[in-house]
Amino acid sequence: MENETFKETLSLSDELNSYIKYTEASLGKRFLNFVVDNLLMRYGLSYLTGSLIGYMMVTLAPEFTYKLFNDESSFGFILLAYIFSVVNYLIYYTFCEKVFRGYTLGKLISGTRAVRQDGEELTFKDAILRSLVRLIPFEPLSALGRKPWHDTWTNTMVVKSR
Repeated sequence: MENETFKETLSLSDELNSYIKYTEASLGKRFLNFVVDNLLMRYGLSYLTGSLIGYMMVTLAPEFTYKLFNDESSFGFILLAYIFSVVNYLIYYTFCEKVFRGYTLGKLISGTRAVRQDGEELTFKDAILRSLVRLIPFEPLSALGRKPWHDTWTNTMVVKSR
């Protein structure tokens, strides 16, 4: 009897969660998320990974590293920097939004979080797809419309969490 009551309570809880309406985050809060996350990622994470990769390259392949950084065209260095910035971007957003249940540092500060449109937590697939869509050129400008592409194309949304 006790087990049946527990199942009924659990079922009722699941049913209520499906009816909970979320308030979408304002454009101002989303802009704050963008600024904080990009500052952290571009200066904090990029500094750490750049230092680590640079140390590893000098240690493991000093001749290659010397040629890469002393090339007159700098194409190799620019390509390497671009690849690492894309990898940092994917890792930061995917890791944060999945592991921290829809939060990044910017979202934590602004009191918002990313969720699926059905109100459920993001899956790994949702998080990686949101990150990949963010890499499309001019994607940040899509936020000037109703919803940014990384929300629209992945059926997710950023909502107020407090």
